[in-house]
Amino acid sequence: MNKILLVDDEKSIRNTLREILEYEKFKIDEAENGKAGLKKIKENRYDLMLCDIKMPQLDGMDLLELAVGINPDMPVVMISGHGNIETAVEALKSGAFDFIEKPIDLNRLLVTVRNAMDKNELVQETKALRKRIPAKKESEIIGKSKPILEVMKMIDKVASTDARVLITGANGTGKELVARQLHEKSERRKKPFIEVNCAAIPSELIESELFGHEKGAFTSAVKQRKGKFEQAEGGTLFLDEIGDMSTSAQAKVLRALQESKISRLGGDKEIEVNVRIIAATNKDLKKEIDSSQFREDLYHRLSVILIEVPALKDRREDIPLLTNFFLDKICTEQGIATKTIKPDAVKLLQEKDWSGNIRELRNVIERLTILSGKNITAADVKDYC
Repeated sequence: MNKILLVDDEKSIRNTLREILEYEKFKIDEAENGKAGLKKIKENRYDLMLCDIKMPQLDGMDLLELAVGINPDMPVVMISGHGNIETAVEALKSGAFDFIEKPIDLNRLLVTVRNAMDKNELVQETKALRKRIPAKKESEIIGKSKPILEVMKMIDKVASTDARVLITGANGTGKELVARQLHEKSERRKKPFIEVNCAAIPSELIESELFGHEKGAFTSAVKQRKGKFEQAEGGTLFLDEIGDMSTSAQAKVLRALQESKISRLGGDKEIEVNVRIIAATNKDLKKEIDSSQFREDLYHRLSVILIEVPALKDRREDIPLLTNFFLDKICTEQGIATKTIKPDAVKLLQEKDWSGNIRELRNVIERLTILSGKNITAADVKDYC
């Protein structure tokens, strides 16, 4: 049974709406003000909220905004005895499904409620289907340009081996995708792929993150914890942005690579590990070696195979393929009708510098998908890029 929340300070209105909607087999909850309504939204899952538009703000925000933030899928129908076009437009801009004036036309109300319920059911069905339909692998590399084909060729050559690979390239070029492809095309693909972003972990925590720790190893070590090396057993450990790893951690990683053994912090026991190491960096590690920021012996251990991922500006002919791929993917993720992009709009995208590479392109396509009409035009690209 569909569940509806009524929020109105007029008890007579709530009673009338309850009587009508319960007759239509809906389950009804009531709230006499915004605070009570917000409490119920936090505690229950509703299929629809009917709310008087004149509810006072809570912490500087309308109940509508708060409700949409808590449950984005819940349609909200605003009701007002002082309605005008401006009020209706503002309500719809804030995320309302519809706007109904008082005195309420009961036929209009029931049509609106049914339409909102239909939309909600469609959203839920779409989410369920999306989970059941196999999605394209996140590691799929898109492109037919010579530079990216060279990368794919190298992946095919070395994936089946256990050779260590060092992936280089600017931020946003897709180094992680290359690492995932290497794992998924290897004999280790059924085992874990564990990623560690060395730049995102404070230097004092990186060793615990990689090697784990024993209970009592330091103040907050309240229990034993396995590190990423152990979690990746039999699979692949991807050390992203390894150029940002502390020198003390570099020494321990070198030892682990040399001996295939690790020790947890605070422990004496040596643990054998069987992992393939893939590393990536946006830095010039040879310059880092010259400035004593990176160990030369670790560099040579990691760089058995070198793969350089090209910048997007060096593979502009792939932009149409990437654009259509992201456009379809984002439309599916957002649950909106498929959109198309005009050839002259794609040409403008190809002319951009793309300092943020593929990551920047994806963000731009998402912005265009949300803000543009059914057909994305060159004017849209100029306005939103």
